[in-house]
Amino acid sequence: MVQIDFYELLGIERTADDRTIKSAYRRLAMECHPDRTGGCKDNEARFKEITAAYDCLKDPQKRAAYDRFGHAAFQNGGGGGNPFGQQGFDGFSDIFSSIFGEFMDPRGQRQNAGRGADLRYDLELTLEEAFAGKEARLEVETLARCGGCEGRGSRGDARAATCSTCGGMGKVRAQQGFFMVERLCPGCQGSGQVIADPCLACEGEGRTLSQRTLNVQIPAGVDEGTRIRVAGEGEAGIRGAGAGDLYIFVHMKRHPIFEREGTTLVADCPVSFTAAALGGAMTICGVDGKPVEMKIPPGIQSGEQLRQRGVGMTILNGRGRGDLVARIHVETPTRLSAKQKELLAAFRDTETGEECPASRSFFTRIKDMLGA
Repeated sequence: MVQIDFYELLGIERTADDRTIKSAYRRLAMECHPDRTGGCKDNEARFKEITAAYDCLKDPQKRAAYDRFGHAAFQNGGGGGNPFGQQGFDGFSDIFSSIFGEFMDPRGQRQNAGRGADLRYDLELTLEEAFAGKEARLEVETLARCGGCEGRGSRGDARAATCSTCGGMGKVRAQQGFFMVERLCPGCQGSGQVIADPCLACEGEGRTLSQRTLNVQIPAGVDEGTRIRVAGEGEAGIRGAGAGDLYIFVHMKRHPIFEREGTTLVADCPVSFTAAALGGAMTICGVDGKPVEMKIPPGIQSGEQLRQRGVGMTILNGRGRGDLVARIHVETPTRLSAKQKELLAAFRDTETGEECPASRSFFTRIKDMLGA
């Protein structure tokens, strides 16, 4: 049987350092891993070969023997046996896990075993509350630390015992074909311990369902969809494990005057046609309750906007405020006295068409279209 050189298998130079060897194995293992290639037998055989090569070259003593004697170093008892030592191919799962552990167990299940779940709380605020910030009082029903056993899960002075199923590791291994798969231990749910005499109040979990009241500071400037994390205020963990987090999702109530666009507040402001024609001023009550005065330039049209800087919403986690925008709507009067009608009729008699250039331009185009 022809045996391929380990360095050639990994595609590296004989002078490669440990980091290069590890990187080469990692890349090739991901390419020909049977789980990624539909269980292809050829890829499975290649995976065995590159794993054998890596196991040899990552060990300084094995590598030195291989560099001197080649494959003969691991044959007929020479140089310390096969490149897997006493493990044989049973060491595949350990080798692969050491290289790809962060992918195989991305959530760190062992470290987080028994951790309490995160909670969500939907909080509705008025625009004024979002502007100024507030201390919100939240009523949350959640699993909290058991008072009867102080979170231990055991009754009286009884202590938790090491789980016999997993030996306290919190995980069990099962063979699935060629690979060894790790799962949370079903006996202890990943905690590594079992309760012989469980607390009657919490049935050994170390937590019970209860109503809690929390006071949470909501910062000024929050908006629809803002998420606030309160660390450690979620569900309590099993038997003293870490608690989850509380996530507050902000929702905004509809305001009778203002629309919000980020830190800008927009208000639709009707003005009389005389104020629009002659100019003037108007006063708007800001979100902080203070009056904001805006000047109306003569000849303003519907749809035009007036902007007052620095009197809008508070900037979240920043300094200053956004702007306030008045969106103008020129209002045509519907109730006129006889005197007003007389004055308007006299004004109409004096119109030359130059007073409203947009209207004049529009009707001129209409005449051109009609050929008049």
